[in-house]
Amino acid sequence: MEWERLPREQLLDVKIRKLGLRLAGTWVEACVDDLYRELEKRDIALRPHVWLSDEWFSPTNVPGIGIPFYLVHPRLIRLERSMMLEAEGASRAECMRILRHEAGHAIQHGYRLHRRPTYQRFFGKSSTPYPLSYRPKPASRTFVQHLRAYYAQAHPDEDFAETFAVWMQPKARWKRQYADWPALRKLEYVDELMEELRGKRPPVHTRLRVAPISKLDMTLREYYDEKRAFYAVDYPSTYDTELRRVFSDAPRHANREPAARFIKRHRNEIRSLVTRWTNESDFTVDQLLRDMIGRSRDLKLRVGGPEKKVLMDFAGTLAVRSVHFLYRRRVSIPL
Repeated sequence: MEWERLPREQLLDVKIRKLGLRLAGTWVEACVDDLYRELEKRDIALRPHVWLSDEWFSPTNVPGIGIPFYLVHPRLIRLERSMMLEAEGASRAECMRILRHEAGHAIQHGYRLHRRPTYQRFFGKSSTPYPLSYRPKPASRTFVQHLRAYYAQAHPDEDFAETFAVWMQPKARWKRQYADWPALRKLEYVDELMEELRGKRPPVHTRLRVAPISKLDMTLREYYDEKRAFYAVDYPSTYDTELRRVFSDAPRHANREPAARFIKRHRNEIRSLVTRWTNESDFTVDQLLRDMIGRSRDLKLRVGGPEKKVLMDFAGTLAVRSVHFLYRRRVSIPL
């Protein structure tokens, strides 16, 4: 494809629908095939249809799954990471986790499960308005934990989709993992529900594709401008003083490693240190790390001192910032 060799700035001006992307023959299609095999093994008749779109989602009343276009090409995965700090679903393990989650939505839509009173008693009403943000409770045992950010707590539909995704594991595993959790009853209900639906064709069988890649007329630049604005990737300046104490924007350090890259390279070690020092959750630390990586990049900060000292200084700064972080900030979630 000609755009593969374009410089970054020129690539950003290419329209998404002009990229010529296809799901067929990619590693993502292989993941979808694996999902179908898992559903077949459990005798679930519904096979969610899939298509490339602008994000992960399963539209209301459509038993299918939209998959973000960037996943089918390594250049676009790298671009996504550079613009958003991560590429959601870019590893096979993560892609399968998200596919199982979205399959839960598709099954909910295909079998109209949200209309059932018992479903509503366990998960709540699907008609509940989606929030723009939510405050998770990391210690809660009422919800399963599957995707990051305690996503089951975001909305009743997400609670069901996450519970379904965990249910897709071998029964012995989730029974052992969630023993003595109130969430176990939700898993047992999904188990009973899927047994009732074994081999049954879904009453909703539309093959509608919402926002397919062929209709995405925006350029990559417009796509990321909109996406960064939605996820508030306009990183808070409240960290500037602390970041400048640890890193440098002095001209003499212009050839040193960028601070954002340094933090990402040591992310696991930093997270481990801070959670051990503060007893805060990985979730809390990850949210703060994301902001500090983004702000370091915006400020064009560099590593100005010895690596070990910079690492410990930054971890200490992060530890101070992380205390009670969840109680001071609302966390955005994808819809």
